[in-house]
Amino acid sequence: MRDAIITAALHRRFGDLIAVERLDLAIHPGEVFGLLGPNGSGKTTTIRMLTGLIPPTSGTAEVAGIDVVANPEAVRRRLGYMSQRFGLYDDLTVQENLRFYAGLYGLIGPEGAARVEEMLTGLDFLPRRRQLAGTLSGGWKQRLSLACATAHRPDILFLDEPTAGVDPAARRQFWQLINQLAAGGTTIVVTTHYMDEAERCQRIAMLWRGRLVALGAPREITAQFGTATLEDAFIALQERDAVATA
Repeated sequence: MRDAIITAALHRRFGDLIAVERLDLAIHPGEVFGLLGPNGSGKTTTIRMLTGLIPPTSGTAEVAGIDVVANPEAVRRRLGYMSQRFGLYDDLTVQENLRFYAGLYGLIGPEGAARVEEMLTGLDFLPRRRQLAGTLSGGWKQRLSLACATAHRPDILFLDEPTAGVDPAARRQFWQLINQLAAGGTTIVVTTHYMDEAERCQRIAMLWRGRLVALGAPREITAQFGTATLEDAFIALQERDAVATA
């Protein structure tokens, strides 16, 4: 089966700064794949290239079998994208937000109404359907953001720090939804700085200063660094970098 995302020597430079350096990745269909690294490691720049928001300086990327550079609009029709600042409309109700985003993806009329009802029911929003989005708790806002980003049932979903600022219980519930989507065949690419969330990914690409420094299942990465946890592996990477740059 063809990989959902393939990059070859994907490279992005901003002036003298190399944000992503010759990145090679192959992400499988239905996989929950994590991009792990500190701020400035290249995680968000990678996602922005894969979603067609910015072009690479060099290299290639295919998403859902489509060349991102040659046809970014076609790529965007096949994916969903959610960041920690996803654009919910606080003065619209839950139902109105869902209806608006479904319409953006071309789901209108009876088809759109049916999809909105499906999301309201499936995500337990029925008691809140007329509640203003701005009055929702952080966890429920994230759940609504996820629903809006997946209204069109995308093949691939990009989540950029999706649970930043929400409490641990809401994070656990959010990850249950992520796993449900993956079980249904959606490929998930998620960036996070929470180590417990990274442990939930099937595979992880660890990025450091724009470079890929480790790739594999969480247990494979800890074995590579000779540590018991991903957090310890991350600390070991920091110490290794400090010695190299001293």
